[in-house]
Amino acid sequence: MKARKPYLIVFSKSLATWHLRWYENGARKSKQLGDVRELPTLEAAKKKAAPLVKVLTKPVVPLVRDLVDEFKAERMSTRFSTRRAGVSWFENHILPKWGDSPITALQARPVELWLRELVKVSPAGEAPDKLSAKSKVHIRGLIGQLWDYAMWRGEVELSRNPMSLVEIRGATTEKRKPRSLTVEEFQKFVVHLEEPIRTIALVCVCLGLRISECLALQWSDVDWFRRELRLERGIVRGHVGELKTAGSRRQMALAPEMIDLLSARRRATEFSEPDNWIFASPVSIGRLPISYPWVLVSFQDAAQKAGIEHFGTHSMRHSYRSWLDAVGTPIAVQQKLMRHADIRTTMNIYGEVVTDELKVANLAVAKMAIRA
Repeated sequence: MKARKPYLIVFSKSLATWHLRWYENGARKSKQLGDVRELPTLEAAKKKAAPLVKVLTKPVVPLVRDLVDEFKAERMSTRFSTRRAGVSWFENHILPKWGDSPITALQARPVELWLRELVKVSPAGEAPDKLSAKSKVHIRGLIGQLWDYAMWRGEVELSRNPMSLVEIRGATTEKRKPRSLTVEEFQKFVVHLEEPIRTIALVCVCLGLRISECLALQWSDVDWFRRELRLERGIVRGHVGELKTAGSRRQMALAPEMIDLLSARRRATEFSEPDNWIFASPVSIGRLPISYPWVLVSFQDAAQKAGIEHFGTHSMRHSYRSWLDAVGTPIAVQQKLMRHADIRTTMNIYGEVVTDELKVANLAVAKMAIRA
């Protein structure tokens, strides 16, 4: 906590009076304490000034609005998708309610009661829906980060973060199970996709890639001799950045069928130089990959034609995990192939896996996906 109004007690010889002086908002302030007859010594002047000094030296707690600005500049994640979501929660929910309050006002009870009634930001004229439990968890997490940041800066005293006491109803209840396709469903679905969306679906399901990783692939990431694919980057809304986690960076084994698929893609595209995107967009003249919305709409149309329940692009990754189970892949190998960053304990229990096991599992999944 910081005192932002330093003070000084001075004696004016010309007036024979004691004065308390301090600066506030860049301007010098002064208050006469008394003359030399009333206050014959410095100690007497200090005693007279004590009540006002106590007010002046009271720690100044920052407003949430100011703290958010400093947090975004100094400690907030620079990963585009993470930062974009965080800024949205701040601007749409946290700042309208708490922006002009000191950080110390965000205590467990008032924040929890506020979160219970929080609704989505809806267009004018539409009845707002209550915010999902998952969204409320994100907001609580951001407020918790603000508290940690304020303590780290010394703006408030070190203590238990009050957000650790906030409970979100329904946060632990799974609302919707991840959608995984069977091999038969995937084959019905993929025949309704046109290139290059068909190749995108196959790359994602054969390697368990996130769509942001798949769209960010460049030809230089393919090692044709070793039959491997190197994951280096992700792309979200046209912004190229780091992968989601450090564990996401990996060399992935490519099945012969996948090599043939990528070779066909390279022959078909006019953007085939090493630094070109594998799925370059003709609309942007190859400067960017094709857009995620185009992929999603294509997936939805193909699913409808195939008579399959609606699913999103991330279902390719969920299906990959399910198919690893189907081919009898050990759990330690699955976790390695999924490139999860939050399973270190599990990985230590099951032990490190060898490269051959990773390749065998990948090749088995690819053969299930790419078959006549």
